[in-house]
Amino acid sequence: MSTFEEFLKAKAIDPRRIIAASQKIEKLRPEDRAIRLTKRLARKSEDGAKKKEGLKKPRSGRPVTDRAIASAIAGKSISGPSKTRILRAVNYILEQKKQEKVDLKAIFPGEKKAAA
Repeated sequence: MSTFEEFLKAKAIDPRRIIAASQKIEKLRPEDRAIRLTKRLARKSEDGAKKKEGLKKPRSGRPVTDRAIASAIAGKSISGPSKTRILRAVNYILEQKKQEKVDLKAIFPGEKKAAA
């Protein structure tokens, strides 16, 4: 039994709920598309470095997948961005349950980053 699976059972969190929360959090919104448009136009112009400063980082638009959740529950290695997306979704659910947020090491302790 992996640490992530134990954590889900202890907090009574359904993996399907993590996927739904991640889709809500990571979905691209109009402000994200505007940031991407501004960056794209800045690359085409001559003073592109000046326009890039001050922009927020857009959402990825990539939610957690069933496969990533299954790998995390099985204790297999998953990529860093997937871990971060899972953490954001779990913290969103814990916030709804009025519980304290957790950090990455509480869910995935002692794991090294997966080779890219």
